[in-house]
Amino acid sequence: MPDSVRALEGNLDASGRRFAIVVSRFNSFITERLLLSACDGLIRTGTTKKDIAVVRVPGAFEIPSAARTLAFTGKYDAIICIGCLLRGDTAHYDVIVNEVTRGIGQSAQETGVPHAFGVLTCDTLEQAIDRAGLKMGNKGFEAALAAVEMASLKEAVSRKLSPVSETKTRAGKQIRRKLRKTKRSRS
Repeated sequence: MPDSVRALEGNLDASGRRFAIVVSRFNSFITERLLLSACDGLIRTGTTKKDIAVVRVPGAFEIPSAARTLAFTGKYDAIICIGCLLRGDTAHYDVIVNEVTRGIGQSAQETGVPHAFGVLTCDTLEQAIDRAGLKMGNKGFEAALAAVEMASLKEAVSRKLSPVSETKTRAGKQIRRKLRKTKRSRS
């Protein structure tokens, strides 16, 4: 990117932010590993245990509904969605994957609260185990970092686009110009 172009980015500082984690009990052997790593990621980036709410739902299909309900409370800076779907011999997997993905995205769009997608969609249990901390890192940890960064980015964008902050910035520039002119005229 050219040096003259300034980009807004979030950071990985979770200090003072509140997060909700919606975790599916189905395939808990995997989701518990993802949950522990998500909490670890949040704490390592500066949040406290008291600022993390964990909500358990029966299965992945229920994640979007719980995430939307939590987002509408206005208490959380981001929602982390954790689940594990394993392909079976029927079309059920495809239907659930599509609905969970759509529902989480729709909830984020409708509520304006960032949602991090930590739902594994794997063909085999071995793939899920690898993504829950063995060979391919931990997707719960990665979802937590994404949630922290998006919460920070949302705040940065809100500050940048806020009419109040824009007015303050313009007013500040005008005041600094007047002060410079006054200093010059006194010299």
